[in-house]
Amino acid sequence: MTRRAATTTLVTGPVRSGKSRHAEHLVALHRDVLYVATGRRAGDDDSEWAARVRAHQDRRPETWRTSETIELDETLASAEGAVIIDCLGTWLTAQVDRVGWDDLDRARQHLRQCTTSLVESLTRATHPVVVVTNEVGWSLVPLSASGRFFQDELGRLNAAVAQAAARVHLVVAGRVLDLSDAPTVPDSLPPRTLDA
Repeated sequence: MTRRAATTTLVTGPVRSGKSRHAEHLVALHRDVLYVATGRRAGDDDSEWAARVRAHQDRRPETWRTSETIELDETLASAEGAVIIDCLGTWLTAQVDRVGWDDLDRARQHLRQCTTSLVESLTRATHPVVVVTNEVGWSLVPLSASGRFFQDELGRLNAAVAQAAARVHLVVAGRVLDLSDAPTVPDSLPPRTLDA
């Protein structure tokens, strides 16, 4: 049984659903906010990604601090105020980039270790933490092995963080559903009993 991360809220949903705006709203009243951007830096070769990054930056209050990092354990341990981590999908991608996409078994092992460590860090946090992630499994099954790997592993990562989080919000089409009290999927089937 995973210990609850009493101060953690997971915000999940599809692309362009309003997840990040909702996460920002959850910490808007805090004086000290650290925004942790886990995505790659915007380069000159991708103007669309640069525009996305700029839109996120422009929306944040000037008093918020920003850290562009995937070192979430260290960041959570040293944070003193509220933290937004945006997002787990880009964090997962960066973690796999570290070990390489050519050996998915090795990448899977690395992700298991990273996930365990992240969940432990979230359970130790004493300040509000809002974690943003994507739900990517509601569409077509990817054609490539790496695409299927990403989809599967992000689903597992989301489930692990949701299991530990005190609150879980699903954002769909700009609407927020609070799943915090929803039943969770059991790890295994109950033991079979013989009918009398």
